Amino acid sequence: MLFLTTGLYAGGAELMLLRLLSHLDRQRFQPSVISLLRLGPVGAKIQQLGIPVRSLGMEPGIPNLASLWRLVSWLRRNRPHVMQTWMYHADLLGGVAAWLAGHIPIVWGVRHSDPFTQGYGPLTVPTVKLCARLSRWIPERIVCCSEASRQAHVAVGYTADKMLVIPNGVDLTALKPDPTARDLIRQNLSIPSEAPVIGLVGRFHPQKDHKNFVRAAKLLVSMRPSVHFVLCGQDVTWDNRELSTWIDEAGIRANCHLLGRREDVPQLMASFDLATSSSCFGESFANVVSEAMSCEVPCVVTDVGDSAHIVGPTGIVVPPHDAPALAQAWERMLDLGREQLLQTGLRARQRVQSHFNLPAIVERYQTMFDELTISPVA
Repeated sequence: MLFLTTGLYAGGAELMLLRLLSHLDRQRFQPSVISLLRLGPVGAKIQQLGIPVRSLGMEPGIPNLASLWRLVSWLRRNRPHVMQTWMYHADLLGGVAAWLAGHIPIVWGVRHSDPFTQGYGPLTVPTVKLCARLSRWIPERIVCCSEASRQAHVAVGYTADKMLVIPNGVDLTALKPDPTARDLIRQNLSIPSEAPVIGLVGRFHPQKDHKNFVRAAKLLVSMRPSVHFVLCGQDVTWDNRELSTWIDEAGIRANCHLLGRREDVPQLMASFDLATSSSCFGESFANVVSEAMSCEVPCVVTDVGDSAHIVGPTGIVVPPHDAPALAQAWERMLDLGREQLLQTGLRARQRVQSHFNLPAIVERYQTMFDELTISPVA
């Protein structure tokens, strides 16, 4: 079978594809992967699984008929029994290519909850509108990673009876509590051992709303001066003039640690007292929330996408763009005390085990693939 993705950089959708492929039953399925864009770091990790990966060499925002024709030719030569596409541009081009190559069952993958909001490339909105029109004829199924995503896309014209929700899964063997991480990370960052630490993991992007996070952090520091904030992700560094200016204007530089991209995110998460998603749009399934919960870290989240459903009764949900509400939620959590936070974190991991455990999520994909092909091996 073929997985066609827009790109293979280190975003949430790409990492979920990697997790799916790493747990796919290779006795039932023989996967190949094609990326519209150049191969990124996730592409190399997929290759390490022994799965063929190739790129069509497209550039972002530049339609390329030659690349489309290369995909059609590949499909005609290899005749996969089913193709699953990831993200809008792969949905559209994969759907057209499957039609041109002859009938190949195709499953679209939708990963956003606000398809028409700001922050996307110039071709994204027209691509979504065209996919909505074609959804009645081209895909056999449309998989959304959240209920919020399903509802948003039905509202813009996607065919409702083809849509189903399969949430992102978490590998609980890789993301788990680490008793040594708390002291080690604090030592490395020169944070006092008893100081509360609130973490935010995510790239610097309007969707993540770092500006509102900083506003809330300023309010919390005024109430609890010992608190520290650990932020990591692409462009989350002191060299980011916009972000560092917000922090300096808030007067909280001494409380903030900007770490950029990290390879030790599970250990970082396990060192937090609280984790937060401050996103204000577009977040469908916030992987960092379920991942922090897997490390037994309670979460405070904005009510965007399915974040409220992910945390359930183990977290606190606040409106987006509301810095006072975010700061007050942090204060409420920290007021519980260390022992009660540990118990809340334990319940958070149990919720992930019940709702988002990766093997169960992978089996839902595999069952769907089996339903779409006479012979499950492709």
